[in-house]
Amino acid sequence: MAEMWRLFIAIELPRSVLDVLSEAQARLRRDSPPRAVRWVNPNGIHLTLKFLGDVPLDQRAEIEQRLTQIARQTAPLEIAIQGLGCFPNCRRPRVVWAGVHEPSGALLTLRDAVEAQIAPLGYPTENRPFSPHLTLGRAGREASPGDVGRVGTLVANYQPAPSARWQADAISLMRSELKPDGAVYTALLHAPLVAE
Repeated sequence: MAEMWRLFIAIELPRSVLDVLSEAQARLRRDSPPRAVRWVNPNGIHLTLKFLGDVPLDQRAEIEQRLTQIARQTAPLEIAIQGLGCFPNCRRPRVVWAGVHEPSGALLTLRDAVEAQIAPLGYPTENRPFSPHLTLGRAGREASPGDVGRVGTLVANYQPAPSARWQADAISLMRSELKPDGAVYTALLHAPLVAE
C-alpha cells in the first residue's frame, strides 16, 4: 500500500503577522476560562487555500507541478487581518479566528485556480463558500458550554482589533503531522507568485 501524507495548500505568514496574532491569542488566553480553548501554536498559523487530506506520496510531484504553474500566473497579493470572530458564531464558538481581507478578489481567484487544478487529481471542490481566515484556537473537547460561550463574548468584544498587512508572495504545499500536543506543519514546496 502506498505511503500517505496529510497535506494542504496554504499561504504562510511572515513573522510580523504571526507576532500580532500571537499577541491576540495571549490576551484571549489570559481572560478565558482554563481549557476552554485549545490554542493553535502561533508559528503554525497559516491561510489555508485547500485541505487535501491523506495523499499518496506518488502524487506529490504532480501536485507540486500544478501549484508551481498556478504561482507563475499569479501576482503577489496584498492581504490584511480584519477583526476576530468565531465559527459558527460567537454565541456557540467552535473555532476562534482572525479575519482576512483582500479587496481586489485576487485571493478568491487564486483559491479557484487551486481548486480547478487539484480537483481532477481526486480532491473534490469544496462546496462551502470560501471564507478565508486564520485559525487561532478551537473549543476544548471537555469545555463546558458556559466556558466556551465566555470565550465567544471575549472575541466579540476584543478591542482594539488586531491589525497587520502583508504581501503574500508564495503558495506552499504543507504537510500536517498530528502529534499529542498539536499538529506539526512542514513546508514541502514554496511556489513564488511571480506574474506581473
